[in-house]
Amino acid sequence: MDGPGDILRTAGARYGDEPALVTATRTLTYAELDALSDRVAAGLAARGVRVGQPVSLYAQNRWEWVVAYHGALKAGAVVNPVNVMLTPEELAFVLRDCGAAAVFTSAEQAATVLELTRDLPELRTVVAFGEQTPAGALPFDALLSRDEPVPQVATDPDAPCTIGYTSGTTGHPKGAVQSHRAVLLNCALTATMHGRREDDVVVTALPAPHVYGNVVVNGTFLAGGRVVLMERFAPGEALRLIAEHRATLFEGVPAMYAMLLADPGLPDADLSSLTRCTVGGQTIPISTIERWQQRSGAPLIELWGMTEVAGLGSTHALYAPPVPGSIGVALPGIELRIADLADTARDAPAGTPGELMVRGPIVMLGYHGNPEATAEVLEPDGWLHTGDVATMDATGHVFVVDRRKDMIITGGYNVYPAEVERVLAGHPAVAMVAVGPVPDDVRGELACAYVVRAAGTDPGEEELIAYAGEHLAAYKRPRMVRFVDTLPATSTGKIMRRELIKQFTP
Repeated sequence: MDGPGDILRTAGARYGDEPALVTATRTLTYAELDALSDRVAAGLAARGVRVGQPVSLYAQNRWEWVVAYHGALKAGAVVNPVNVMLTPEELAFVLRDCGAAAVFTSAEQAATVLELTRDLPELRTVVAFGEQTPAGALPFDALLSRDEPVPQVATDPDAPCTIGYTSGTTGHPKGAVQSHRAVLLNCALTATMHGRREDDVVVTALPAPHVYGNVVVNGTFLAGGRVVLMERFAPGEALRLIAEHRATLFEGVPAMYAMLLADPGLPDADLSSLTRCTVGGQTIPISTIERWQQRSGAPLIELWGMTEVAGLGSTHALYAPPVPGSIGVALPGIELRIADLADTARDAPAGTPGELMVRGPIVMLGYHGNPEATAEVLEPDGWLHTGDVATMDATGHVFVVDRRKDMIITGGYNVYPAEVERVLAGHPAVAMVAVGPVPDDVRGELACAYVVRAAGTDPGEEELIAYAGEHLAAYKRPRMVRFVDTLPATSTGKIMRRELIKQFTP
């Protein structure tokens, strides 16, 4: 195989009529996924999509999304997976920036996308999933019904495969261009580290456009397992699907595990089929890991990754001794180092927090059309700046402290929100927590904890501050606690600290 576009061809021939993908509306075998994606490839070629042109996917998790992804790759297109939470303005920027030739979207969103095409002359085809397709959009079923020859496209492993846009927390989002080799390698190496097999059944609600979600789905396809794909995460539904399908893996982000542990149906849930679970996207409190492992009886494997490395950069090997709180070791063939925060050309002293940097064949080719932004994060020798502050122990295990830009500076001391969150999450009355800065005339910034109370509890601010003080140095403990009903999250379930700060800033 030269790239992810070959995954279904190989799996279709090898696993044939074995179930590959289960959704709420349809179950597809490997042979069916392969055949349907062939039809998408043929339909795109017939509508003038050329090799190397971007094709955008803008929809919630559904079987059609997976088919369109592989069909676009088989047509030789560059896939642009788009976060479904983007506003029309943000979507317009992404489509214009990457130069999309076609967009796959839902029937409900098609009218919005069609409106955008008026200002995007290169975008000539809008394909809509579902019923009641608006005028001007091509129904997905119509694309599948065409009996056209499947294009035979040779894949260059070093050529662009996907353009995944970052969250855009500072200015416009940037499109990380990944090669076919990078995407395929990440799926394969992750599947290897986590011991995926033909008899695995994976339940996941991770968004398909996100690199973590992509690796989960396609890594499972590489091994011949079965993916049970939720349209969106709901803890009660996830527990039901794990039991119904006798899932061997559940994969998610820390907030999902916090919600599962708080769900009233957890005591009666049958989790006995789980053999391991994975968690990534943000740091997770060790207390949450321990509670989930105790309840599920399955190890919870931590991992770390980012859009710029096509998925994971580190994780734990399934049968290796557990190292709780660590994001694991580098994937095979990948290098990780901890750089001095003041001079990233030098390594940080052993045990000292520094910037996590990564190098290897999974690192992006660069940001699409943005050489200046590329030069800011990608060194000439191939080392990529991740923006994460971390330490590394003698065995190569990495421990993420926090995002460098999320650091709170109070009275000259560095406070990392993730460290405070890990402590507060251990309080029995805390269901979920996020920590962010509030301005202070004396200390510059103070740490404020935003807490979702556990059901049936009513902790006070002083109680939680005192609890944090038992485990943290005086300068690290939060000075304020604000109780909230929910925490704002991205499409992947990652908590958005900056949004909380915006909500409470006058």
